[in-house]
Amino acid sequence: SVHQEKMFDVFHQYQSWVEIMGVPTVGQLNSKVLAGYASELIKIAEAFHENKLAQVAGCVAEANRERGVRLVLISGPSSSGKTTFAKRLGVQLRVLGLNPVLISLDDYFVDRKKTPRDENGEYDYEALEAIDLEQFNDHLKRLERGESVDIPRYDFISGTRQWHDNPLQLDERSVLIVEGIHGLNPALTPGVPESRKFKIYVSCFTSVALDNVSRIATSDNRLLRRLTRDYRTRGNDALSTLARWESVRRGEEKHIFPYQENADVMFNTAMLFELAVIKQQAEPLLDLVPENCPEYAEAYRLRTFLDYIQPIPNRALPPTSLLREFLGGSSFKY
Repeated sequence: SVHQEKMFDVFHQYQSWVEIMGVPTVGQLNSKVLAGYASELIKIAEAFHENKLAQVAGCVAEANRERGVRLVLISGPSSSGKTTFAKRLGVQLRVLGLNPVLISLDDYFVDRKKTPRDENGEYDYEALEAIDLEQFNDHLKRLERGESVDIPRYDFISGTRQWHDNPLQLDERSVLIVEGIHGLNPALTPGVPESRKFKIYVSCFTSVALDNVSRIATSDNRLLRRLTRDYRTRGNDALSTLARWESVRRGEEKHIFPYQENADVMFNTAMLFELAVIKQQAEPLLDLVPENCPEYAEAYRLRTFLDYIQPIPNRALPPTSLLREFLGGSSFKY
């Protein structure tokens, strides 16, 4: 078995923190919300994230000074909040006098018609081959040499790559931040020596239990985040997100989880109150899943545990919150 010490540390730290906050279970969270403490909980949870982000930025700055690291790779499973994490890390690196430049691996998707297919003949967006590795590595080399590079932008609606004239260039204080599910796979960046990379793994390590025995699965957290985001930004209904989820999960098992322990640091993006906030947007979407389809059972299961959770209005979330990536209203541009 793989020694997953880093993962264990993250869980352990979070668990003790949830205990300190007095909300280890949904029941305790509900009573705090009903007693009017929701806004307080949100402020503390957000401050906890910010504090951790500042620590991670400190580690990056140190690696930059000590071993000349200029490439920060951020990986994590679907809907773990990689994009907002990358943007907020960028803000913290600026505080430390570095000049972060952000690239999303999604923008290097090959055109949809060239995307590899899985054993069921479906598009396999989770495969490394769905990324134009040659172009990506060419851009890395050119940026490293100080050239100015036009970065592509992938349009999820049309499934094609667009180009925008917004060339990137690195200076001596620049750090390149690359986020995407393959970030920690050594095959993504074979041309960069390991010592020059700083690797971060982010995921939702779920915190709050339904009661003293049953936990809410971390993948459920992410699925609910994805449901709300895909409806808002990609026009997908809950049915199509639920139908794809199985293949997304297979892709994670194959392409992401095996590399997670390569990370220099891990970051837990879970918010102990998040299901209470996501609930209002997720429930109406789940209600529309028709009873006569295979996805109905899953929609019903998610609905059932959301019923136990007291809602928190999303206006209480700050505009920089990681959850804004899924719920909308972020002050970051995506």
